[in-house]
Amino acid sequence: MAVVIRLARMGAKHEPKYRITVADSRRYVTGKFLDILGTYIPSPKGNDKKVEIDLAKVEEWIKKGAQPTDRVKHVIKLAQAK
Repeated sequence: MAVVIRLARMGAKHEPKYRITVADSRRYVTGKFLDILGTYIPSPKGNDKKVEIDLAKVEEWIKKGAQPTDRVKHVIKLAQAK
């Protein structure tokens, strides 16, 4: 079983919101997941934050062998820049 950290789309049409999840790579993107690490909103409106992520959990999962996707690596860099 390969464990990945990836984005699962939520939100309405033309208003994307993503949940950062840890899941088995064989599962469907919005299917069952092992853990939720945070959220990512590419174009926030009002008081919404662009990135909310638990960096401690991310490090813990990476140490366990979870592989983040390229987009998730970018989101983690955004969170660390704050």
